[in-house]
Amino acid sequence: MSFTKIILKPQKEESLLRFHPWVFSGAIQKIVGTPQEGDCVEVYTCKNEFCAMGHYQIGSIAVRVFSFEQITPTYEFWRDRIAEAYQVRIALGLAENEHNNTYRLVHGEGDSLPGLIIDVYGETAVLQAHSVGMHYLREDLAKAVVEVMNGAVKNVFYKSESTLPFKANVNAQDGYLIGECDNECIAKENGLLFHVDWLRGQKTGFFVDQRENRSLLEHYAKGRSVLNMFCYTGGFSFYAMRGGAKLVHSVDSSAKAIELTNQNVELNFPNDPRHKAFATDAFKFLDDVKNDEYDLIILDPPAFAKHRDVLRNALQGYKKLNARAFEKIKHGGILFTFSCSQAVNKEQFRLAVFSAAAMSGRNVRILHQLTQPADHPINIYHPEGEYLKGLVLYVE
Repeated sequence: MSFTKIILKPQKEESLLRFHPWVFSGAIQKIVGTPQEGDCVEVYTCKNEFCAMGHYQIGSIAVRVFSFEQITPTYEFWRDRIAEAYQVRIALGLAENEHNNTYRLVHGEGDSLPGLIIDVYGETAVLQAHSVGMHYLREDLAKAVVEVMNGAVKNVFYKSESTLPFKANVNAQDGYLIGECDNECIAKENGLLFHVDWLRGQKTGFFVDQRENRSLLEHYAKGRSVLNMFCYTGGFSFYAMRGGAKLVHSVDSSAKAIELTNQNVELNFPNDPRHKAFATDAFKFLDDVKNDEYDLIILDPPAFAKHRDVLRNALQGYKKLNARAFEKIKHGGILFTFSCSQAVNKEQFRLAVFSAAAMSGRNVRILHQLTQPADHPINIYHPEGEYLKGLVLYVE
């Protein structure tokens, strides 16, 4: 099988020799052929030396590399990659665990499958393509998941309408590729239960990347008054309740998210008077909070910066949000604060939080520096994969 050849400019192969899985459009000298978006292509140096294979796409990232060897990407190739990822999740103790049936099976570049996300919720896997190449492979990928997991997953839902490049014009439609889950899904994470709405919810239906950070928060919650900002479906809230929090308030601008939060709290702590949820703007809610009302606050906002063009505004947003929390939190309080913006690195985020602390005049200690869990692995050659940053702070 022959593939379109991408010829690089002189010395632009250096990142590929270091196994970085992206080829930027500015590095390309010429294209031999007329590839369509999503096609498999081969990348060569200007001296016609093979470098890598990947999916071609239109944009600043022109090729997402899936192999540094010349191979024929058959069904068996993709199945074996998913099988490798599954073995890692077994080794982590996440797959085949009676207390946990929720985890990320495939994390893009971190599992050498760039442009592909697969999350598992019990018997259903939610497959999300971020590249046209993975979109075209969706049927094979779904079949491979069921085969690799040997019946543990019976349904595969495809959710890529909002994640594929807008200009790709591939008419992706969300829906089941294999099976169908008629009943409402209740998944399990560290022994706690929650509803998952992959049909209408954000991302694949739940933020599986905060599992370990939620577990850490549980250990700090005993006897505290907890405020969970940007709560989405309430993950941090019911961990705080299990940890013995005195009261827990959950806040999100989405009424649908608040409805799911209440349902999740009821699943785990029926008729528990400690919890209240509010569908309102986060900044407005914080403005109305009395000083010293809460001694444990979680700030887990949506991405303030999805690309570098808005980085400055994003950093100002993090600074403003954290400054408000520093003003309000009780003496001796604990602040869990996060950024999930890939365009914001951990040093920039830490500086924004440092500036917010300095503005407040409070004495602040860093207790923990947090990141994404092990089922969201970071390819050592692709540092951009480290998107989740978090700090746990003690505020005097």
